[in-house]
Amino acid sequence: MLVERTPIKNLVFIRLNPGDDLLASLEEAAKKNNIKNAVILSGIGSARSHHFHVVGTRQNPPRNDFTKGEKASDIVSISGFVIESRVHAHIVHSDTEVAFGGHLESGVEVLTFAILTLAEVDYDFTGFDSIGDIEGLRNKAQ
Repeated sequence: MLVERTPIKNLVFIRLNPGDDLLASLEEAAKKNNIKNAVILSGIGSARSHHFHVVGTRQNPPRNDFTKGEKASDIVSISGFVIESRVHAHIVHSDTEVAFGGHLESGVEVLTFAILTLAEVDYDFTGFDSIGDIEGLRNKAQ
């Protein structure tokens, strides 16, 4: 386990338009605004489609099971990280019957709008989204 504190450098608000690809737009916003490391605090909106993957096995490394569809849904939540300018985000969609989601993939098209809030930080997230003991991953990276 690793527990550390760091101050927030900037809060970044991103508003996406109908038809925007959620992941591609988030990656573009990070790149154009030189956001190297950030925490995705929140995301809401609606989507014309969904595309995500979830873990499919209990062994490491797990198999990724992908799901994709064209059903309209609310975006209930988006969270995750920007790590060395790379977006690692998870999304939860909902319709009238069920909530569903996982690791955000490209191809999620915004229906009405999407709003995301990022906390930009000066922090090294090396190893945070890799499989293994965080201390060992960090020592290996040095």
